[in-house]
Amino acid sequence: MAPEPWEAVIGLEIHAQLATESKMFCACPADYLQAPPNSNTCPVCLGLPGALPVANARAVELVVKTGLALGATIAARSKFDRKNYFYADLPKGYQISQYDLPLARGGTVEIDQRVVRITRVHLEEDTGKLAHMGDRLHSASESLVDLNRAGLPLMEIVTEPDLRSADEARDCAVAIRSILRAIGASEAEMEKGQLRAEANVSVRPAGSSRLGVKTELKNINSFRSLQRAVSYEVERQIELLKSGGEVVQETRGWSEPESRTFSQRSKEEAQDYRYFPEPDLPPMELAPEWVEALRRGLPELPRARRARLMDQFGLSAFDANMLVQEGASADLFESAVTSGAPAKPVANWIIGNSPRIPGPQLAALVNLVVEGRLNREQAQEVLAAAESSGGDPVELAAELGLNQVSDEAQLAAIVDSVLAQETQAVSDYRAGKTQALGALMAGVKKRTGGSANMKLANRLIIERLS
Repeated sequence: MAPEPWEAVIGLEIHAQLATESKMFCACPADYLQAPPNSNTCPVCLGLPGALPVANARAVELVVKTGLALGATIAARSKFDRKNYFYADLPKGYQISQYDLPLARGGTVEIDQRVVRITRVHLEEDTGKLAHMGDRLHSASESLVDLNRAGLPLMEIVTEPDLRSADEARDCAVAIRSILRAIGASEAEMEKGQLRAEANVSVRPAGSSRLGVKTELKNINSFRSLQRAVSYEVERQIELLKSGGEVVQETRGWSEPESRTFSQRSKEEAQDYRYFPEPDLPPMELAPEWVEALRRGLPELPRARRARLMDQFGLSAFDANMLVQEGASADLFESAVTSGAPAKPVANWIIGNSPRIPGPQLAALVNLVVEGRLNREQAQEVLAAAESSGGDPVELAAELGLNQVSDEAQLAAIVDSVLAQETQAVSDYRAGKTQALGALMAGVKKRTGGSANMKLANRLIIERLS
């Protein structure tokens, strides 16, 4: 949050590549990451004369499902428009997008206690990809273009300027990604370029209702970068205004190595794009019964699932939220608990370790720890073996010769031996230097080859030194 007397005002534009097999207006494969440069192309996505587009019905369906998941109003009639601008990775010299009749309007997404309003959800085609040779911040000796990505179906989700901090901007983007993954609209992997975030940032005096001049932060490729870029830009604008300067409406990029935003170009207005209806594509009429069928087919959404996990399994809001960010994590949690493991330890293992084993195997592993048969380090070793071999954790623990020393009499004898040897640590502890307990615990761990029940060992040591 910007410090008083300033307030940050932030809106997001989230671009998500849709999970389709082909591009938006042609039959070229949508999987562009593994293909050689410029191999997934055809006359349509290259913008060659005479080539006509045909809309991808699956892409339209996924945008409508996203709108429904956000609680938006789905348009009965929608159309495509031409957004005219020139850039080296835009083969046609224009982008087929949507302007005044998007597929969905309105809706909300919730983060903590804040409700963020959705302005619109629309469908367009992606651009190609440029690779700049040289210093991208200042100049480049040459640029290479790969048009495999050109024409991919791209969904844009635009929020109202309801966010008030860099943390809220990041959390909002994470919440939207969770929804997209839950309904299967997009894999939404930022590191693969499947989800890109842009933030419109301005500041104003606290308590004012008037919006300040905004800058747009473009094509940020991680949630961490989004948080850092917005935070930097808020502070930059505040310092600029405090020094008597003026914020200029412009597009700015984010340099992760330099931890700063930098000017790219002055910001275009809508009229600069010279929008007009796409003449090669007819308007779309969406049948109400089709939309209603999509609504009924939606899975349990992250917000509802988070509430259910808290109510059904007694999870904290933090644990439930972490699990539902990845639908697979929540699925694994429910499978492991259903297989007989206690909820809280299972949640801890999933959040802390991201295990790649089936639910029943995770349940068996967690129970080995809960029952005191393995300590956490031993369980980590078993987990690695299970992920590698697919074997049963109980059998793997036996094969590896892992067995936690939990017999109190056996462990007490080891503790007594360590106390007799570590006389300085004993004296330090009794003199009030509680950190000396760590040396004594390390001694027990060493004597048992890491197999001691360290919780029991801790209790025995304290009892004897008290």
